[in-house]
Amino acid sequence: METTQVLARTKWNLDPSHSHIGFKVKHLMVTNVRGEFKEYNGNIYTKGEDFSNVEIDLSINPASITTGDANRDTHLKSPDFFDAENFKEINFKGNKLEKINNSEYVLYGDLSIKDVTKRIKLDVEFNGIVKDPYGGKRTGFEVTGKINRKDFGLTWNAALETGGVMVGDEVTIKCEIQLIQQSES
Repeated sequence: METTQVLARTKWNLDPSHSHIGFKVKHLMVTNVRGEFKEYNGNIYTKGEDFSNVEIDLSINPASITTGDANRDTHLKSPDFFDAENFKEINFKGNKLEKINNSEYVLYGDLSIKDVTKRIKLDVEFNGIVKDPYGGKRTGFEVTGKINRKDFGLTWNAALETGGVMVGDEVTIKCEIQLIQQSES
């Protein structure tokens, strides 16, 4: 008689003190501006410690954006970009993880900015699972990808006298994610 082992559903919480959700975008076509979001919350569910059937629900507060320049941050929160007063969350719902090799994966999910949702793909580097000094389990990932900001209604720009534009269309996403295992059910 065959027995089938059913893996428990495991919840992982995003550890904001050991994670970073960042981006970069071209400015004046010659340099990159880097920024990050300081407020976010994520719940991740797996079957045991197997991330192949991961369910990700991440919400980001667009009003928490910081680029190191207060005037630029105010502009990014305005209706020209994120319209943070009317759109309180950026959401990512990930639901498919394809294994490339033991540490590299491709993550697919739906990204919602303002009132636009698009399917995106992100590259993921899995850094393993470890036991922390308190007896809990943690795991870490590096997540990278590119999106076109105009696909999400972030279309503001200014033409330059010399040709080109002030803000590039392509946004590079760069995140360092640490998760804390919560419970199995």
